[in-house]
Amino acid sequence: MGSDRSVSRRGFLTTVAGTAATAAAAGTATAQASFDGWMSDVGNYSEVTDATGQDEVSITVGAEGNGGNFAFGPAAVQVDPGTTIIWEWNGKGGQHNVVAEEGGEFESELVTEAGFTFEQTFEEEGAVKSFCQPHRALGMKGVVVVEAHGWQLSIGETETRPVRIRRVPRLE
Repeated sequence: MGSDRSVSRRGFLTTVAGTAATAAAAGTATAQASFDGWMSDVGNYSEVTDATGQDEVSITVGAEGNGGNFAFGPAAVQVDPGTTIIWEWNGKGGQHNVVAEEGGEFESELVTEAGFTFEQTFEEEGAVKSFCQPHRALGMKGVVVVEAHGWQLSIGETETRPVRIRRVPRLE
């Protein structure tokens, strides 16, 4: 015997949209978490820090991690296109620099002094991998994820999450 259940168009679309959003979020989280193994030996990396909506983002050079002050803090950050990342040396861990490995073309000078800064503005979407040349083998590596977000959906009074809007064909 068959079931004679009917589903409203709104109910169907809500289910499809929820399933698609869950799948997309899972895929993005998995891609961000691994970066093709780039962050696998980075001791202070656990997740991508969401810094979207900011014009400038600071990253500490010489942060604690990887057995000393051999880390970028945060190690991985997500920003909008046009955001300027400012790496700021804290004077700990010896000489450091920031060198683009993949997805970018930049290299700072080797510096030990606290307060030194190096800036890079990220215009193109993608993941830009970087490292500190003297401490790369220790795991002093980072990632800047650049991703445009069109719409913001308000959830409660204080939290917003990016939402991508896509037209769904009307079901007859």
